Amino acid sequence: MTETPVAIKVENLTMAFGDHVVQRNVSFTVRRGEIFVIMGGSGCGKSTLLRSMIGLVRPAAGEVFYDDAAFWSADDEHQAEIQRRFGVLFQGGALWSSMTLAENVSLPLTQYTTLNPRDAAAIVALKLALVGLKGFGDFFPSEISGGMRKRAGLARAIALDPRILFFDEPSAGLDPISSHRLDELILELRDGLGATVVMVTHELPSIFAVADNSVFLDAETHTAIAWGNPRHLLHSEDPKIRDFLTRGSPETAATST
Repeated sequence: MTETPVAIKVENLTMAFGDHVVQRNVSFTVRRGEIFVIMGGSGCGKSTLLRSMIGLVRPAAGEVFYDDAAFWSADDEHQAEIQRRFGVLFQGGALWSSMTLAENVSLPLTQYTTLNPRDAAAIVALKLALVGLKGFGDFFPSEISGGMRKRAGLARAIALDPRILFFDEPSAGLDPISSHRLDELILELRDGLGATVVMVTHELPSIFAVADNSVFLDAETHTAIAWGNPRHLLHSEDPKIRDFLTRGSPETAATST
């Protein structure tokens, strides 16, 4: 059986702010079409790792490869070319409050394509419909719920049909029902777009609902200490990993396997 190609390779990545090391020597691979979760306790550096992967925070050492192309060793032009393959959903949605949802979703199309306004509007309407926001294009972010703002941010993230989607705590602040619906939407988009997904989250229901693979970052040792499907990591010999994935409750382990 042919192994799925590697989409992303993180190699010996060290992230630091001055003398403070956030994480050191982090390595893992993400295969094409996977939903890969970066997990760990608060303050372990999950979001910092994600930002290093998408080009917002330069690592102190190490490299990130996309289809064998080194990102941090590349010049600005090549980095920008690699970043055009990305779609990013930030933690708060990061929508422009002074713009309607349609205007927010159209931003990547305006910046990176030469589509005429009519064709761009058709794509915006399609993306909003894909995330369950058909008919909401003229609404402003302040006029919709938190869950709808997350979905609008997701519509913008998929505007250019990216190969790789990055999500930073997509379920943060959502009620359980909205969070579950967002998980289902992420799975549908991965399957529909054929995209690779990298997601930062500490939400157990989301981790077990969507993750194919994962890396666990440890705040005490400042490095990655486990890799694999979270359902398999439930049986890890390391109590840190078991406690994180069960929140100390044996019932959680029983219902998640």
